[in-house]
Amino acid sequence: MKLLEGKTAVITGAARGIGKALALKFAAEGANIAFTDLVIDENGHQTEEEIAAMGVKVKGYASNAADFAQTEEVIKEIHKEFGSIDILVNNAGITKDGLMMRMTEAQWDAVIAVNLKSAFNFIHAVLPIMMRQRSGSIINMASVVGVHGNAGQANYAASKAGLIALAKSIAQEVGSRGIRANAIAPGFIETAMTAALPDDIRAEWVKKIPLRRGGQVEDIANVATFLASDLSSYVTGQVIQVDGGMNM
Repeated sequence: MKLLEGKTAVITGAARGIGKALALKFAAEGANIAFTDLVIDENGHQTEEEIAAMGVKVKGYASNAADFAQTEEVIKEIHKEFGSIDILVNNAGITKDGLMMRMTEAQWDAVIAVNLKSAFNFIHAVLPIMMRQRSGSIINMASVVGVHGNAGQANYAASKAGLIALAKSIAQEVGSRGIRANAIAPGFIETAMTAALPDDIRAEWVKKIPLRRGGQVEDIANVATFLASDLSSYVTGQVIQVDGGMNM
């Protein structure tokens, strides 16, 4: 029996990167996958094809996660198409880095809207469904900088800290209905974005990590699978740092 057999997962921002890795892992464990991204382009269609090859149901939805009305509408479509929503992963996110003195209001607002307000939008939309089911797992994709902050990323760190507090608050609100909410805080993960960093910056990061290496997207997907499955049926309101020990 696969860990997520017969469950339906909604994953935001999953056409590529960590979101895609989560979608593939969940599908491998038997989950049907509904994923969203701002546009479903060639990357999104490729993700659909890879997941469909695993024998589960999949559909990508073009939706602006930061838009409340669009989110309500896309969740209605997903629920109608899939019949249930058992797992929600709030993964959509952007960065617009800069020192606070130089940060514009637009940079602040964009990051808070995409990273934090989108999670509010999706949780608000799925909770009535999960409450009727009396079950569900909500996972917010935070970051280690949401735990300890980071110079030049005040907007990003604030949004990720908000995701952690949001998960803890939701866990308290709806735990009696069988719904769990947790956060994952990735550290230095090997992605296309981190691969573009200069070698000296990457080396400096690795020095701070007790395991002396960056993480893989599969490391995040494995923890997310645990939190999405019944293996974590007594785990809620937690933030799990997947960072090789960087932020002990």
